[in-house]
Amino acid sequence: MQPLLAEISLRAIRKNAGYFCKLTRSLIAVVKDDAYGHGAAEVAHSLHNLASSFAVATVEEGASLRIAGVQEDILVLTPPMTEEECVRLLSYGLVACLGSDPPVRLLARAAELTGITPRVHLAVNTGMNRYGYPAPQAASSARRMKRLGFSVEGVFSHYFAAEDEKARRGQDLLFSRAAADVKALFPDCICHIAATEGTLQGEGYDAARIGLGLYGYLPQGGSGPLHRAMRLYAYVSNSCRQTGEGLGYAFSPQNFGQVHTLRMGYGDGFFREGEEMAVGRLCMDATLSAGAAGFGKRVCVVSDFEAYARAHGTSVYEALVRLPSKAVRKYIL
Repeated sequence: MQPLLAEISLRAIRKNAGYFCKLTRSLIAVVKDDAYGHGAAEVAHSLHNLASSFAVATVEEGASLRIAGVQEDILVLTPPMTEEECVRLLSYGLVACLGSDPPVRLLARAAELTGITPRVHLAVNTGMNRYGYPAPQAASSARRMKRLGFSVEGVFSHYFAAEDEKARRGQDLLFSRAAADVKALFPDCICHIAATEGTLQGEGYDAARIGLGLYGYLPQGGSGPLHRAMRLYAYVSNSCRQTGEGLGYAFSPQNFGQVHTLRMGYGDGFFREGEEMAVGRLCMDATLSAGAAGFGKRVCVVSDFEAYARAHGTSVYEALVRLPSKAVRKYIL
């Protein structure tokens, strides 16, 4: 069965990274969730001379990048949850992001077992309420990590509404105080709080974590000089003339005459209803489309993941990680 094809331009990703490099002192390229569906190892290697480090969601993702030959620092944004994870994190030379005491205890035990000094970025909660020490506890947390022999190389937070100037300023105030407390103990640690939107708002410290912007999209549907990196294609698996009123599962609004079948469906991550190219509902592995098309023809089914997301009431983030998950990738250098 012919799979979907995701055509990905590494050239576009490099151009986008170059744009953000002009807006921040140091680029932390976010390649979590397989680089938002674009392929983490391929994207990381393409940004070798542009990104100072990479950010992933899990230890497993970080280990996969190391195995693929990525040499730059790799931040694991989600705190480790088991001692085994901590041992893997240390063994692969990954950087832990810690924002509560239980992972600190786990990492300390793993450090005793391996004899490896943990490298850490300390997370501060300034309002996202997802991960991070409360800002007033940053200093005591940093002191504890120093006693444990951790190398705290960064302190960071995350804007929850970067487009809202008042909210952003409030978080900046909390973060700057916490960061100053941490830097008093670890003077060389870097500070970062902005992702794509915050960087575009002109906010930045020593580094910025750029995810969505690398792949050609902006939060809140904004516009900018970015290049879309991915196009998704399906193949025509049948073409015929409509012989009755029904199309697919008893769908019969009108007679289209000639129809063709695309080898794609909701089993590939597409939504069952509301697909622009479809006549009626999608099947699990097939989609009926109006008009004639030659067997085996390649058809672009998504070129703008933001427009697709908007049509289905979701976010471009979800569309990017969902739709190409089963596709074969073809890279344009």
